[in-house]
Amino acid sequence: MRVPMSWLRELVALPPATTTQQIADALTRVGLQVERIEATGADITGPVVVGRVLEFVDEPQKNGKIIRWCQVDVGEGPRGIICGAHNFAAGDAVVVALPGAVLPGGFEISARKTYGHISDGMICAVDELGIGEDHTGILVLPEQIDGAPVTLGADAMKLLQARDEVLEIDVTPDSGHCLGMRGIARETAQAFGVDFTDPYAPIAFEQTGGGYPVRLDSPGCSLFSALTITGLDPQAATPLWMSHRLTAAGMRSIRLAVDITNYVMLESGQPLHAYDADALQGTIVVRQATEGERLVTLDDVDRTLSSEDLLITDDSGPIGLAGVMGGQTTELTASTRNIVLEAAHFDPATIGRTFRRHKLPSEASARFARGVDPALPPAAARTAARLMVELGGGVLSDAFTVTGEVAAMPVQRIRADLPATILGAEISTQQTIDVLTASCVEVTEQADCRLTLVPPTWRGDLVDPYDYVEEVGRKLGLELITPQVPRATAGRGLSFEQRSRRAVLAAAAEAGFAELITLPFISTAELNKLGLATDDQRRAVVRLANPLADTQPYLRTTLLPGLFGAVTRNTSRSQDDLALFECGSVFWQNDAPAAPIPDVRQRPSEAAIEAVTGNLPDQPRMLAAVLTGNWLPASWQRPAVKADWTHAVYFAETAAAALGLKLVRRAGTNAVWHPGRCAELGIRAAEEFVVLGHAGELHPSVIKAYGLPERACAVELDLDRLIAAAPRGGEIAPLSSYPLTKQDVALIVDLDQPADEVRQALVDGAGELLESIRLFDIFTGSQAGDGKKSLAFALGFRAPDRTLTEAEAAVAREAAVAKAAEVCGAVQRA
Repeated sequence: MRVPMSWLRELVALPPATTTQQIADALTRVGLQVERIEATGADITGPVVVGRVLEFVDEPQKNGKIIRWCQVDVGEGPRGIICGAHNFAAGDAVVVALPGAVLPGGFEISARKTYGHISDGMICAVDELGIGEDHTGILVLPEQIDGAPVTLGADAMKLLQARDEVLEIDVTPDSGHCLGMRGIARETAQAFGVDFTDPYAPIAFEQTGGGYPVRLDSPGCSLFSALTITGLDPQAATPLWMSHRLTAAGMRSIRLAVDITNYVMLESGQPLHAYDADALQGTIVVRQATEGERLVTLDDVDRTLSSEDLLITDDSGPIGLAGVMGGQTTELTASTRNIVLEAAHFDPATIGRTFRRHKLPSEASARFARGVDPALPPAAARTAARLMVELGGGVLSDAFTVTGEVAAMPVQRIRADLPATILGAEISTQQTIDVLTASCVEVTEQADCRLTLVPPTWRGDLVDPYDYVEEVGRKLGLELITPQVPRATAGRGLSFEQRSRRAVLAAAAEAGFAELITLPFISTAELNKLGLATDDQRRAVVRLANPLADTQPYLRTTLLPGLFGAVTRNTSRSQDDLALFECGSVFWQNDAPAAPIPDVRQRPSEAAIEAVTGNLPDQPRMLAAVLTGNWLPASWQRPAVKADWTHAVYFAETAAAALGLKLVRRAGTNAVWHPGRCAELGIRAAEEFVVLGHAGELHPSVIKAYGLPERACAVELDLDRLIAAAPRGGEIAPLSSYPLTKQDVALIVDLDQPADEVRQALVDGAGELLESIRLFDIFTGSQAGDGKKSLAFALGFRAPDRTLTEAEAAVAREAAVAKAAEVCGAVQRA
């Protein structure tokens, strides 16, 4: 919200010595954070004065342009000035920047020769003065401004009120009443303890249909006012004071009728909409849209409507998206003379959903979505109509329409000492009453030390006892709360899962990987790049109701696309040697129905909370990494070591080792990884292989689709399942005092026989005496035989209660070999 100080000071009788910084500090203390103070017109220095065009001569130029050689009087006699605009006549008052002036952008004015003349200054356009965007011609001044005649040589910037200070205020979502000068002025007056006269005090009204006919067919509109103005002069210009205030507040001047509705909205906080009365057909009806209905809005977009959208219609069909944007068919044009003025109150939630659905934020929707004073429409409409009569020469019809009613405000009964109790500060009952009364809350003190409170219509945020506590705290100043460090209660420390996750992340970082946190959003295009099958679980996406970007409307089902995006950003900046990892949740759609949206106006019930949490998608926590380029750089000691699949497997094994687990790997297939270069990682539980993830070299099509370096590698694990399989501690097995007996065995197996299956067969056959097993050699060649390979394992045997003899170890080894022969067809190598 942009607040011009000249406007604010007009609404609030502040002490003359009050500075803008003091006002900003006071507003910030009551919760209206002033982001910055902007000085408009401060970048214009030197003489910028009022002049009058005495005469001019049109002079054609060789380049086809026609310039005007003007004689201009600025109170010192005529001076010659070259001007390229043609929208003025002799006798017009204009703004002249004299030599020595500096305009916005550091543009210095000097007397210089151009087009064969010495131009002694510059006649200025609106945009050149920084008070608007119009550059279609120079600024022609009226003969009087605010009732005072225009004087030659007068300071034009002062006359135009172009120098001002503007507060940029961050209005919180629950302070919709402060999205208008009326609300900011009221808060300012209360902060400084001065009186405030409400220019939009609610007026008494009764439902009447004497004006333009209106019918409400939806509960989304509680009140609708319609006034008719006829005979408006379409050529009437917006007065400079109004256009300057609109510009300072962040809006542009369009034409008088539109500017008046915007001006009243900025001042009161009540959005208005004007219809071309001659384009309306029949009764105005407020209703819900029919699914698939269409409307062309003022921005020239043909929109398909939802049944949740609230419409303004007439006999021709939709003429506006209620509270968001009007339609083209009843738009005001440069020839509009007759207007029907709408001031209505719409349901905030309905307007909020509509403008987000259609990606159509507007000044009106921003206010309606946060809550507008439901009693304000008649007063705001009357003010706008009065301005159209005064400034545009229109005639206000005696008959007007007000349909609907203002709902009663919620009544609360609170203990008088509740603010003091909750805030932990000494606040008397009288202080509480004084603060709330100043906030226009109707306070009734009860005999039982309780207060009955009824908020004003513009304070829709005061619905809960603790809202009043916050109001008292903000207005008295939260600095009255004495800071106290809370007493730490005894706790049980981190849970096993928390300790496990920290151990895994620390181990991954110590192994040389850099942790990232990427956004948890994804698109179907990214899933398509992964080459996933239609029935792949990672395609069970959860769509967001209100995504940050249409390009990524889903929650991620895998961490890999986010990491791939980080790789491409780094490689585009010549960072090619990467070892990146991320730990985070993924989201898989399940068969649960959609979670309900609880009412945010009060704490949801336990049943509502259970309904929400019970319908959430599955959210396992995953761990993923990607590697490109070199694992170790080249040096004088050694050549560079390329990052390959072994480092991806190393990452997974490091994570598992941090939890006291040893991963088992076997050849696997997955759409993301290169066929034949993909390891399936898991653990053995109850004689079954439990898959926890995959690692290896990425599929060439995935590398090409994401623009990754060649032979990039990746790994992704289900961290939750990995932690669930980790040992939870307990008694530590004592170290054996007996020596380890070592036996080696070499087995000939088929070339395509997975080494892990041979290893597992040896483990199963060796029995309880086997303590360790390690594959230390793989040999292929003529000695192994065609289509064969030799796998050499180091076996370690130990008994818990005695020293094993070589014969006992040999028996266990032979049993292991026999099992490998049975399961894998292995033949012991001589």
